[in-house]
Amino acid sequence: MSRVHDMGGRYGDPAIEPEPQGIVAIGPEWHRKALALTLAAGGLGAWSIDTSRHARESLSPKDYARFSYYEKWIAALADLLVTKELVTREELAAGNADTVRPHPNLFRAEAVGPALERGSPYSRPGAEHRFAKGDRVRTRLPAQNAFVPGGHTRLPAYAAGHTGTVILSHGAHVLPDANAHGLGERPEPLYTVVFAAADLWGTAEAEGDEVTLDLWQSYLEPA
Repeated sequence: MSRVHDMGGRYGDPAIEPEPQGIVAIGPEWHRKALALTLAAGGLGAWSIDTSRHARESLSPKDYARFSYYEKWIAALADLLVTKELVTREELAAGNADTVRPHPNLFRAEAVGPALERGSPYSRPGAEHRFAKGDRVRTRLPAQNAFVPGGHTRLPAYAAGHTGTVILSHGAHVLPDANAHGLGERPEPLYTVVFAAADLWGTAEAEGDEVTLDLWQSYLEPA
């Protein structure tokens, strides 16, 4: 099943208009509040970053197409808060909580800066690398989650079934396909794979153009 967010190479969409660097972060005040709410809710520890990405991808196609960047964030956050029973639909509709329910992992404002500086490393001890720099590999076809039908994956549909070359090995990292669905981190080796743009798109903007993707080991097989 195709996913509405997986738009690479799709015909019929309007042209992409690049925005100045940093425009997403310094937009209207409500953008800042949307970011703050997302950070605060994520700090409760009720879901992973992969779960939040899947929630955005799972918005209805009609809403996904018409929502702006931060509108997608807020809509997905609302779905997560209800799913995790942190708020009710009635509270969201009213704009007020019926009762205040303090959370043991409350993410206070003074903790945000240090937390962002620390980051959230996703490297882990994991399985042996199957591939090395220079190896030719083919991505699996179709580009689907191997655990959950229609679930989250970082393999874009436009790269499925294509052959590329490993150019970097990053060690083992949390596998999003499992982590997004509460199935554990299941770390796997992560590689940067380069593809000829003409192979992916049929034609390239310029001769020699390439596309690089970070792909987990289970997405790949020897070519």
